[in-house]
Amino acid sequence: MKKIIITGANGLVGQKLVTALQGHNLIATGYKPEPRYNPQLAPYEVLDISNATACKELVNRFLPDVIVNAAAYTNVDGCETERETCWKVNVKGVENLAHAARKCMAQLVHISTDYIFDGQDGPYSEDALPSPLGYYGKAKLASENTVRMTGIPYAIIRTNVVYGTGNGVKNNFFLWVYNQLKNGNPIRIVTDQYNNPTLADDLAEGIRQLIDKSAYGVFHLSGEDYLNRFEFAQLLGEVYGFPTDNVSPIITADLQQKSPRPLKGGLAIDHAKKELGYSPKSLREAFEYLKSEMSN
Repeated sequence: MKKIIITGANGLVGQKLVTALQGHNLIATGYKPEPRYNPQLAPYEVLDISNATACKELVNRFLPDVIVNAAAYTNVDGCETERETCWKVNVKGVENLAHAARKCMAQLVHISTDYIFDGQDGPYSEDALPSPLGYYGKAKLASENTVRMTGIPYAIIRTNVVYGTGNGVKNNFFLWVYNQLKNGNPIRIVTDQYNNPTLADDLAEGIRQLIDKSAYGVFHLSGEDYLNRFEFAQLLGEVYGFPTDNVSPIITADLQQKSPRPLKGGLAIDHAKKELGYSPKSLREAFEYLKSEMSN
């Protein structure tokens, strides 16, 4: 049993981590006053990771073996216009956790993204050269470098297009497509963005495997299927029995988004499979799993 602090516990990944890490001694944290997960699973404390003093106080009191950082500002377009907020959370917040971890040399498990790559040649391996296109990717790359330079034991987890269901979680691509198709609304989905979407439950399970094995370094934890967003929507409609006549194929340029997107992104997961025993569901299996979860 390890003593583990989870940050961002109210988010989709954070909620899944609270469940996946049962059996360890947990403290779950978030910046909201109340937990959104089942409070019987872990004690909850309010923590703003951009507050260095608060990070040090919690770590000094709990003396964790591991800190799992699932807190982040992930609005990609928002990061272009709210750069100060993006840097405050995604870089300074990580720096605060890393410096606090030095007190007891806790391992920092930090969640990053395939947006540190330019999307010219995905899916990317762990040793691929980063070249972020937008400010979100640049900030996440800076956070990775911060973790490396602090001199603590660490694991950097890169993932992409995380989806799933949770209590009060913000919209993710799966939920958005599901609700639009369910309601028969016309939607436009890009055909030129490729990645391997990640079920949040699989990501949390991969992190549990990493912690249980005391693994260090960089690991890519993503889904099994490499496809474009349009194909994702088509399969979702098939599994749930929703008509997809209202789904129109477009290209990314049609959306005129504030931040550039890596088109051929995604992550190769062979290293995690070999070293951790990571075994994510296929996209169809994940949709069937979520279908069962949602019916319950």
